[in-house]
Amino acid sequence: MKDITKNELSFVLVVFKTPEKRYNANSISKILGITPMGALKIARKLEKEEIIKGNEEERKRYYEIAKNDYAKDFVRFALKQEREQSEVRGWVLDIKKLEGAKIAIMFGSILTNQRTAMDIDVLLITEQKDFKKLEDSIEKKNRISSKKIHPVFQTIQDLKSNIKKTDRVVLNALKGIVVLGEDYLVEELV
Repeated sequence: MKDITKNELSFVLVVFKTPEKRYNANSISKILGITPMGALKIARKLEKEEIIKGNEEERKRYYEIAKNDYAKDFVRFALKQEREQSEVRGWVLDIKKLEGAKIAIMFGSILTNQRTAMDIDVLLITEQKDFKKLEDSIEKKNRISSKKIHPVFQTIQDLKSNIKKTDRVVLNALKGIVVLGEDYLVEELV
């Protein structure tokens, strides 16, 4: 991972966080606010490094995360960078303290405007056996917090199923900040 740019990290995150869509360099360029040629250059570099894989279809090249350990490590790194550079670090620390969650992804209005957000939307992936512990931990945190945690509970099987069904809430949540469990999330989704 030599000389990684912000746009390269963003390119990979767009592909990883939107499993319901297929992206080519042109469509990603619009999201990143760069030229199509700039996005193509990034795609070629990432493909050469085996971080993404391109598939030709109808004279367009669509990208997905490559299924290898190096690509997984790159995605984990990108998720951590995104979290560390986010403006919601205080809330990240609070969510990290919840007991029983394997994965926590903060999403919704808290990411766009902390002051006016009424609550903190969090997608929480847990195992069935840890559900009660997680629920109790949230209840305890909500008693003392200025903004209440609004949880969306899933098992990893629920998450995968809801991605396939293109469930809007789950797909929207995936675009948020991965607070904890990026190792587990990447292993399950790549």
